[in-house]
Amino acid sequence: MAAASPIVIAYDGSPAAQAAVRSAGELFAPRPALIITVWEPGLGELMLVPDPTGLGTMMPYDPAVAREIDREVESRAHELAHEGAELARGAGLQASERIVEDVSDAAEAILATARQAHAGAIVLGSRGHHGLRSRLLGSTSAAVLKGAGRVPVLVVQHPDGDPGD
Repeated sequence: MAAASPIVIAYDGSPAAQAAVRSAGELFAPRPALIITVWEPGLGELMLVPDPTGLGTMMPYDPAVAREIDREVESRAHELAHEGAELARGAGLQASERIVEDVSDAAEAILATARQAHAGAIVLGSRGHHGLRSRLLGSTSAAVLKGAGRVPVLVVQHPDGDPGD
C-alpha cells in the first residue's frame, strides 16, 4: 500500500493553531503530518529602528544585536514547531516538524512547503480577523485558500472567534 501524502499543518502556538491540530487529528489520524512554523528572518533589523523615541535621536545600529534577535526568533520557531508536533502526535498523527523561512509572506511559505511535501491537505487556524483589521493585517488563511489550487484546505475557526467570520 502506498504511503499517504502528508497533511501540512501551519502552527504558531495560538489557540486557533492548537484547535487546527486537534481537528486535523480527529479527521486525518493516523496519517503523516508535517507541522510547520513560519518565521521571518531579518526581524532583528526591523526592531532596531533609527528613532524609537520620536525625538530625532539616532540609536546606534549594532549588527550583532540584530543577529541575536534573529537567533532568538528562529529558536522560538523551533520550540513552537516541536510543541505543535507533540500536540499532533497526541492527536494520533505521525508528526514531524519543520521551521520555514518567510521570504515574502506567511501564506506563500505555507503554500511552497505544501507543494514541496506533495501535501494531501493543508490545515491552519483562523484568528477570526474581519473587516478593517483583516484588510490591514491580511488574512493568511484567505491567501492559502486562494493559492492552494487542487490541494484541500481546512481552516479551523479560532475557538473564541465569531462564527460569522
